[in-house]
Amino acid sequence: MTLLDIRLLTVQEYQLMAEIGILEEDERVELLAGQIVKMAAKGTAHGAGVKRTVDLLQNRLGRLVLVSVQDPVRLNNYSEPEPDIALLVRDPLYYEDRHPTPSEVYLIIEVADTTLRTDLGIKATIYAQSGITDYWVLDVNNRQLHVFREPSQDGYQSIVVLGDDASISSLQFPDISFMVRDMLRPLVSI
Repeated sequence: MTLLDIRLLTVQEYQLMAEIGILEEDERVELLAGQIVKMAAKGTAHGAGVKRTVDLLQNRLGRLVLVSVQDPVRLNNYSEPEPDIALLVRDPLYYEDRHPTPSEVYLIIEVADTTLRTDLGIKATIYAQSGITDYWVLDVNNRQLHVFREPSQDGYQSIVVLGDDASISSLQFPDISFMVRDMLRPLVSI
């Protein structure tokens, strides 16, 4: 069997498709490695995990960062994902004139309830190859935080899985820490 020679889309072409209406405004897709990928439906556990984490980050980091929620980040000419949460360098225009690039990203967090395989696989690879230095995947089902650091073209060289009783800090703000469990649904004692 012969592999197909696939033509990849650029970020510019992808944005043009949205501008002229080929992609619907409310269509849940993102550009990963030159391919348009459907995004999973957002479940309630996912939504709550995003909200808890955003609240926690805004309370702890305040005006040190700009917290971006489910907005595009332009990684390179072929990838423009919409991570659940991105901690960005503050921009006076709030990125009105462009999407942030890897040099403006402190941390990317994906919250996984049904997307764990994708977030730990292709997204981790794309983020590493783009030089995202701090990438976390919050696994709401297993109450774990996967922490990816030391990016290279071969993927992340450091991958640590933390339980909900662990403490974590971002690379950019090592003196500001919080518990993994603070991003997760509280455990109810029976």
